[in-house]
Amino acid sequence: MKWFNKIFKNPWPYWIGGTLLAFLNIILLWTAGQAWRVTSGFLYWGCHILELCGFNPSSWYYFQLHKRSSVYKYDTFFNNEYTFINLGIILGALIASLIASQFSIKKIKNKKQFVFALVGGIIMGYGTRLAFGCNIGALFSAIPSLSLHGWIFGVFMFLGAGVGSIILIKYIL
Repeated sequence: MKWFNKIFKNPWPYWIGGTLLAFLNIILLWTAGQAWRVTSGFLYWGCHILELCGFNPSSWYYFQLHKRSSVYKYDTFFNNEYTFINLGIILGALIASLIASQFSIKKIKNKKQFVFALVGGIIMGYGTRLAFGCNIGALFSAIPSLSLHGWIFGVFMFLGAGVGSIILIKYIL
């Protein structure tokens, strides 16, 4: 059990985490034929939920403009590699937080915090569709692919984090 505590109870150096992520991204690219992306899976999940509610997202302007009606090449919710990737990320994060004894469910402090989190989440979701990905697809997978948009995304992501931190400190904390 000492080896378990040695590996999992102490924080890993950043270079080990970065190397593991890069290696896993290479395996994903090799097996799935595409780089790691997260928010596209959530887009597919949302479309399937909207379809169950009677909506027809494939007719919406976004999907027509970007020829994204290929979202519906997946017949079912589970016939979609993004579902398994995102479930793996969620399960992996849960396991990692449990191993590190860092798992906790926190209570929302006040309504203002809830509103800021909700509005921030909506803005981030909209932004991922504009950028064709989050920090994983538009940055982590784009830069190794030598894509210029990854570097541009990175600059503006850090600028946005700075502005968001200022807003957080000024209005929430």
